Amino acid sequence: MTMTERPVESVEEEAACCARHHVQGTRGEGDEVPETARERVNRRWHEILQETRVAQTGVQILFGFLLSVAFTPLFRELDTFDRGVYVATVLLGASATGALIAPVSLHRFLSGQRMKDEVVESAGRLMMCGMVLLALTIGCTLLLILRSVIPGPFAEALAAAVMLWFGICWYALPLRLRRRAARRSSDDRP
Repeated sequence: MTMTERPVESVEEEAACCARHHVQGTRGEGDEVPETARERVNRRWHEILQETRVAQTGVQILFGFLLSVAFTPLFRELDTFDRGVYVATVLLGASATGALIAPVSLHRFLSGQRMKDEVVESAGRLMMCGMVLLALTIGCTLLLILRSVIPGPFAEALAAAVMLWFGICWYALPLRLRRRAARRSSDDRP
């Protein structure tokens, strides 16, 4: 069964879920309606699909650009270090592409096997791995470009600053918010 084919029971469950969430609009701003385990895994799966679509597009465009660089006249002028950075960048880009497309393969192979919890968990881990690889690919691409435009160590400093920014935006901020939410929920417990 594909994601678009749903048994009657799941349509009824979704209608009940939507009715509960509609009632939520009449509650206070911070109130949450509890969701069933099935609703949670379905929501998480749909979130992963949306995130995957965004990340896949970016990594595929970047990877296509990287593959074309080797066929430009300026590529022959790169020194040994820059060629090494290029090779590392292409390998990181290929790895990021593999990790970010893997959830599609997981779904295709395991669809209908009643393993949605496992698929969602694995897809989430692959997405995190793919995002790390994507950040490294972007950093190496930036380093390669900046080294050809700006001579000296300023290129490395700029690439490092951008990687630090990625680390803050993509990892430190979400982890900080997660810890804050965990503290708040532990404070709310009697």
